[in-house]
Amino acid sequence: MKNKAILHIFNPEHDIALASNLINFTAPHAGRQLRADFGFLPALWAREGDYVLVEDADRAARAYRRAMRTQDCPVNWITKQQVGTIRWKMVDPWGWDAALCHQLHRAGVRKTALPSEDYVMMIRRLSHRVISAQLLRLLQGDGLVGEAVLCESENDVKRWARKHPRMVLKAPWSSSGRGIRFIDGGMTDYHWGWIRNLLRTQGGVMAEPYYEKVKDFGMEFEATAEGIRFLGLSLFHTTNGAYTGNILATETTKRKMMSRYGVLDLLDAVQRRICDTLDLEDYRGPFGVDMMIVKQEKGFLLHPCVEINLRRTMGHVALALTPTDDDIRKVMRINYENNNYKLRIRKL
Repeated sequence: MKNKAILHIFNPEHDIALASNLINFTAPHAGRQLRADFGFLPALWAREGDYVLVEDADRAARAYRRAMRTQDCPVNWITKQQVGTIRWKMVDPWGWDAALCHQLHRAGVRKTALPSEDYVMMIRRLSHRVISAQLLRLLQGDGLVGEAVLCESENDVKRWARKHPRMVLKAPWSSSGRGIRFIDGGMTDYHWGWIRNLLRTQGGVMAEPYYEKVKDFGMEFEATAEGIRFLGLSLFHTTNGAYTGNILATETTKRKMMSRYGVLDLLDAVQRRICDTLDLEDYRGPFGVDMMIVKQEKGFLLHPCVEINLRRTMGHVALALTPTDDDIRKVMRINYENNNYKLRIRKL
């Protein structure tokens, strides 16, 4: 009889693996360390009795108990050496890419539990930032702002730079906080070297105007066979473009926090439009749409699609930790302490 077990995986190097498009991809040191330190994260949303793939079971158990302040753990920890011994009903990673499929198959996971090559290539294609730009155009209207184009040559970049002296350039595929360059008043030889490398390796560079951001946030969704389902808001913090933490609060409390910007009706309209119009083809699973509040002379505007993350996000992690009391607000932060990443949850 087939085993009914479900395997969960935290692979934070996923975005970089998509960019490389190599099956024998080696994650950078930071990605490997995040995976080692936070391998326990899927235990936050896994069902009782599910399995979580980790590098060290004892270390994962300690990290989970420390983060959740509990001695109980609902999941089973399993290592790469053991993962091929079970016939998996389903594998649920942070995000699917060719490198992860290759690693799991080499470890003994049957191909029947893994997505097809075509499915993985679809995820890579839909993860290109040009898809975010297409959604951004669909979401425009009163009170909304945002523009993004794909530059496929140096001349395209120069034309955009003449129009927007202050701009943001982004790699078509890159992880949060990486692959982004802010330009103000001219490009250096360093910038042009980076641009030429992207034109050669990724076929283009995304260009956007620079906006006066006052608030980062996002919406978390799940794509199902019945359509796209909204899961909740994600109010997060970044430092130099890199994620540092999330607010943990009920949806009622998060909406109250966002009401100061006068965009609640816009948020509801954008959320409905994403659910009704975003075409993710055959993709099934979690995804997030990053957004921001932009300052203008009189009030604020909503930028409804900074990027689409076709994978689980830290916003989904935050939703798994949402308190049930409207009066309780916490913050979930990622700290780097003593050469390790730590997840800290504190009351505000």
